[in-house]
Amino acid sequence: MRPTHRRLAATAAALVLLPVALVGCGIGGGDEEPAAKPEQAPAEEAATRSRERVQAYLDAMTAKDVAAGRSQLCAVLQDGFDLSATGPNGDFADHFEVPAATITDVQAGPRGQQVSVSVSVTAGKRKVTRPLVFTVIRDGSDWCIAGEAPGGAPAAPAPTGVSPSPAS
Repeated sequence: MRPTHRRLAATAAALVLLPVALVGCGIGGGDEEPAAKPEQAPAEEAATRSRERVQAYLDAMTAKDVAAGRSQLCAVLQDGFDLSATGPNGDFADHFEVPAATITDVQAGPRGQQVSVSVSVTAGKRKVTRPLVFTVIRDGSDWCIAGEAPGGAPAAPAPTGVSPSPAS
């Protein structure tokens, strides 16, 4: 009967020591506060940050504030920004006025967040509304605009090398 006693004693000791071991490993109750939960899910944060960056750019474009517009761009785009932005067809050209600019959609895309906007531009008496798509990415711990393209929808994915058949 000795083996049964030993087995019972070992089981009792394990049951007594188990809670102590679990608390020591961080499992179980303790006086510590629970770990802080992130304020937003990653997808929500990406959409929110992207919307903020593009809205700041649109506000800068409306105000003709080139420095504020440049600050929304990723570093690789900032070098040539002043010349292209204030050129004849640039977003900040003197002869353009931007009476309205509205974000219409934010979606995850293959290269970052795709922020679709509708921009109304006047030049003299002529008013035109154009769709644009901004690509916003996370660069380190910050978000920035990595691209701007005409059109109301994100760009199609790169071709795969397979040609469609005449039936398709």
